[in-house]
Amino acid sequence: MSVDIRENLFPSDFAWGAATAAYQVEGGWKAHGKGPSIWDTFCHGKGRVFEDQNGDVACNSYELWEEDLRCVNYYNKVINDLLACNITPMVTLYHFDLPQALQDRGGWKWAGIAEVFDGYAAFCFRTFGDRVKLWLTLNEPYVCAKLGHEDGLFAPGVRDPGVSLYLAGHNMLRAHARAWHSYSALFRPEQKGLISLALNSDWAEPQDPSSPQDAAATERYMAFTFGWFASPVFMTGDYPATMRSRIEARSAGQGFPAARLPEFEEGEPRVLGTADFFALNHYTSRRVRAVSPSQTLGFKGDQEAEAEMDPSWPVCGTPWLAVVPYGLRKLLNYIKDACGNPAIYITENGFAQTGPVDLNDSQRSGFYRDTLLEVCKAIHEDGVDVRGYFAWSLLDNFEWADGFSVRFGLFHVDFTHPELTRTMYLSGREYAKIIMGNGFQSTAQS
Repeated sequence: MSVDIRENLFPSDFAWGAATAAYQVEGGWKAHGKGPSIWDTFCHGKGRVFEDQNGDVACNSYELWEEDLRCVNYYNKVINDLLACNITPMVTLYHFDLPQALQDRGGWKWAGIAEVFDGYAAFCFRTFGDRVKLWLTLNEPYVCAKLGHEDGLFAPGVRDPGVSLYLAGHNMLRAHARAWHSYSALFRPEQKGLISLALNSDWAEPQDPSSPQDAAATERYMAFTFGWFASPVFMTGDYPATMRSRIEARSAGQGFPAARLPEFEEGEPRVLGTADFFALNHYTSRRVRAVSPSQTLGFKGDQEAEAEMDPSWPVCGTPWLAVVPYGLRKLLNYIKDACGNPAIYITENGFAQTGPVDLNDSQRSGFYRDTLLEVCKAIHEDGVDVRGYFAWSLLDNFEWADGFSVRFGLFHVDFTHPELTRTMYLSGREYAKIIMGNGFQSTAQS
């Protein structure tokens, strides 16, 4: 049978892009009086990052844009130059690099940070909002909370199992909600922009599809990862019921005077509905199995689920990143059903390389093709309202605790060269062709 696949074109107004993050590409760590961030502090310690590398210079995007720019003017220049090239900026206000001065006051565990963040957000809206119409308040609060406040693997390097991550996550949601309401009240009427937060999520399936225990564990896994931040904003205004009930019961059994998962207080700006679209960062999928109950204090014990990779899945670059393109389509459908079919921007998705540089990165090119075909199916066959796709990342950059050893870029950056020369990978050229064609040329399949 011959099948025409013209549906492998994307909607005419589909947004294409590539993502970067300030600490990972800019450098300029103390330029023009800038104070240190928690990642400056974290990286300057020993043994926390691959080969003790840091983002002091990174890709040096700060100086390579224009050496004599001051901080606000730097971002004005970036925004203006993007618009001049007919590129629409989507600006993230916070991508992991909290000022160390705020960390010294308690960081995301400090209740007052929500008000401080609101003031910072208002400054950005006022300064750049005449040109920026797509905003993200926070990038991946799950990662910031869990890896930064439970596991200690990311800045600020806190290891406080089962306690600090929930408080940090709660204050991030409070900060986001305040900023959203401030934008809506003070800036939206004139600027007419949209604002959300970027939530990361794996797709998860039961290790044994016939096991009720694994099925229940998979539901818990999705509740504690995806639902932790999606439920308050998009679903119920509160944390997932299973998450709240389990943590309350376990907290009582562990002798805590109150549940370790905070409550949203009356009088605070409401969290439900504080997103004008769903911004999704997605990289991989997991098989989930049930584990025996434990009273050990920590996120894993609260979740009572073990996530593993299917051995049949190929792994790219870094050990945690299994390549499962169909998982993105399934996750998009999950978001559609769970969150009321919101407009979705895929704000990060990518393929890692390690080892010797291969500019002819055919595996990554194949990954983008396979993944975008799954996104096409989600749009045309499943009715998911996907508005855009942004590859992570534009440049090889400083990949947090992996330093410069892991490369996601569409452009290779030679970090050994004094000019940090950029060279486009094959995947960059192939991704550009997909953008130029707004998808894939129609072909007939028999």
